Amino acid sequence: MSALREVRVGARSLERFRGLVDDGSLDEALALGERMRGLLAKRVVWNVNSTAVGGGVAEMLPPLLAYTRALGIDTRWLVIHGNEDFFRVTKRLHHALHGAGGDGSELGERERRIYEETLRENAAELSEMTQAGDIVLLHDPQTAGLGPALAERGVHVVWRCHIGHDQPGSEVERGWRFLEPYLRVIPHYVFSREAYVPEFCDHGKSTIITPSIDPFSPKNQELPEEAIRTILVNTGLLEGPPPEPGDPAFVRDDGTPSRVSRCADVIRQGRPPGWETPLVVQVSRWDPLKDPVGVLRGFAQMIEDTPLRAELVLAGPNVKAVADDPEGAAVFEGVTAAWRELSHGVRGRIHLASLPTRDVQENAAIVNALQRHAAVVVQKSLHEGFGLTVTEAMWKGRPVLASAVGGIQDQIVDGESGVLLRNPADLDAFARLLAGLLRDPERAAQLGAAGRERVRKHFLGMGHLLRYARLFAEILS
Repeated sequence: MSALREVRVGARSLERFRGLVDDGSLDEALALGERMRGLLAKRVVWNVNSTAVGGGVAEMLPPLLAYTRALGIDTRWLVIHGNEDFFRVTKRLHHALHGAGGDGSELGERERRIYEETLRENAAELSEMTQAGDIVLLHDPQTAGLGPALAERGVHVVWRCHIGHDQPGSEVERGWRFLEPYLRVIPHYVFSREAYVPEFCDHGKSTIITPSIDPFSPKNQELPEEAIRTILVNTGLLEGPPPEPGDPAFVRDDGTPSRVSRCADVIRQGRPPGWETPLVVQVSRWDPLKDPVGVLRGFAQMIEDTPLRAELVLAGPNVKAVADDPEGAAVFEGVTAAWRELSHGVRGRIHLASLPTRDVQENAAIVNALQRHAAVVVQKSLHEGFGLTVTEAMWKGRPVLASAVGGIQDQIVDGESGVLLRNPADLDAFARLLAGLLRDPERAAQLGAAGRERVRKHFLGMGHLLRYARLFAEILS
């Protein structure tokens, strides 16, 4: 079986940003694109990660690569192959770099053998595909071990780390010790935050590039109210007959219209919420670092303390759909168990939704509709690399309540473009802040509008590409 799988990506013109960003920025991007086409002639820019479905990297790569391909630059996306043992090790690394213990397993010689043996097969195939002078972006801990073999071939290797922790600690140091032998030979690094850069990387080789969203993707494109309602009713997330004409339409990446046909699997007691019911929504992987149990309990505390009639939707991907996340099923079982422990009245106002993922763009359209319908979007992560679900919700003009961790702090100006929960473990504060947003729709709308403008200025894909183009120009010069 082939170790690597190529994910096909189309092409999209940057001209679609005209009118959304100022013309000067767009013209700069187009001019820089022309220069990069010359610099990268006969070279390929490769992106390598561990999954094509689920997580921020898989979300960001398709539009970024499509815009690059439209500029005449040969950009490709490869996904590595790994078995369950490999992904258990890399998930442990993921937790460690977030400062968490994960499943408590070791990161010793046995784990290193599993890691290296898996990547050796991937590296052999990748080495045959690349040529000296190509640029290879390796994304996150799963791919770091590919660096040495590629560097020996004269490939320009860049390791792109999307995760990290603001403060050093034993777990963070454990993760970096494991990765250090592979990273030391890599000449260039990209991190999401300055605080994430370990000491052995911090010597002129590191660039800070914040992640971004594509405003035209199925997950972020504008949806009329009729489409939002139809999508949510057809997937079983809301109650009621869909409005006429009943066509759950969105636009795919290739520009063709499509419809949502699959239903979500929802654990609930009683009926779905109605259209008029205020919804509190968190959308994320079923990952302990996203603290879905904490969201559930904090919401339960709020509705026990106040007369607010809101309901909660905790939504995530089907737990069998994300290949590089072996914890998903166990986390979802834990959330379900915590839900069953709640009182009958509270349980009836909390819905656990596993969203269909067979069609990635259909899944994105469902998330789009759910976030746009939310009265408040929350992201009560215990640790977070950046938190693109926060960016997505802000872009949709929704008020966001999120933990003051990782890159979320770079996105939300507390009290101006959203609300920050200073201590993610403080359920009293979470319940109080959430109730405040639900009680004051006018303030919530102001926060949502300010959040959208902040994303427009700082976190759209065109700016992301400009920063990468400058990095590549520096590497090639």
